[in-house]
Amino acid sequence: MTSTDAPPVHLPALRVMSAALHVMFYALLVAGLLNGAGPGAIVLGVLLGAAYACGGLSAVRVSRQASRFWLAGVAALWVALAVLDPAAGYVVFPLYLLCLHLLPTRWSLPVIVLLTGVVVAAQATTPGGLTPAKVIGPCVGALVAVLTAYGYSVLYRESATRQRLIDDLVRTRDELAASQREAGRLAERGRLAREIHDTLAQGLSSIVLLSRSAESSLPDGAESSRERIREIGATAADNLAEARRFVAALTPPSLQDATLPEALRRVAAGYGPVPEVSFHQDGDACPLPVEAEVALLRLAQEALANVRRHADAHRAAVTLSYLDDQVTLDVYDDGKGFSAGGDGTPRGGRFGLHGMRERITDLGGRLEIESAPGEGTVVAASLPLTALQGAAR
Repeated sequence: MTSTDAPPVHLPALRVMSAALHVMFYALLVAGLLNGAGPGAIVLGVLLGAAYACGGLSAVRVSRQASRFWLAGVAALWVALAVLDPAAGYVVFPLYLLCLHLLPTRWSLPVIVLLTGVVVAAQATTPGGLTPAKVIGPCVGALVAVLTAYGYSVLYRESATRQRLIDDLVRTRDELAASQREAGRLAERGRLAREIHDTLAQGLSSIVLLSRSAESSLPDGAESSRERIREIGATAADNLAEARRFVAALTPPSLQDATLPEALRRVAAGYGPVPEVSFHQDGDACPLPVEAEVALLRLAQEALANVRRHADAHRAAVTLSYLDDQVTLDVYDDGKGFSAGGDGTPRGGRFGLHGMRERITDLGGRLEIESAPGEGTVVAASLPLTALQGAAR
């Protein structure tokens, strides 16, 4: 197995496997020393156990180079111990796993062959000399260690991939929650602006007109009444101006000092250099209600965010079209695309796309998504212009 230089993923299963490796090392070491080892072998065994405890797999977190020096020292002590006491050869199994974990493949496999040769040579000094079983046993142990390390490596990569997917899901959920909160806040601002415009502002405007009509219909000599009516009209006019300022203040920030086409042009200019995003407008702009402009603006932002995160595209285009009976917004990219489900969304779904569809549908519009692997993606929204113009008062 090739050791990885990436930061370790600290998952419970991997921690358990590491702990099991440490326990196995000391269990085999103690078993070998209790099998009639001499004083010199016992001293070397104690030194080997202490050296292992000083480093362990935690050395990887300090420095890859330091961990390899530590492994070399542990291996050297084990070789000396195996020469004095062949029973300590069983400790080679956890050393195999350490080599496969800490060393790249081009080093770990040759080192394993050398360690296996040490075990075979040590076994040759035992009573009965060198037999096929004493050769086959260490070789099978080395093969089992390699296969075990391979399984560990696969588990490690799968665990790391799963952790990244979980992190991406949590991040996407948080982004969706923030987007929904922002959409709710903007929708409430728009609702308050419409309520003030359609009730207070309209009522105050009517009072101003009625006061002017009443003032002009008074007979000559009614200066006192004319003055009071004039004060009523002035007060109503002041409050009407204040109501209109409230309506302006409640307009979404992106659209406060810009029209929808200008806001979309700014959004497109904010992306890049990869992907390169362009903006096009077809037809003459017409007034739309605040919630419609906010929906189209958020749709463009969400679609371009998906292009940046998932499409691997070089170019993207945002097109706003004012047609005779509808207003449309298209976002196209030349990225890698995806296999679309029945509703046009990626198989498995994406929160952002579902949110965009619901927002457009709530306004009586339609959202269509067309994509195929290697053919880019088009997100197209349409809103009925007649109904929107009726709502934009």
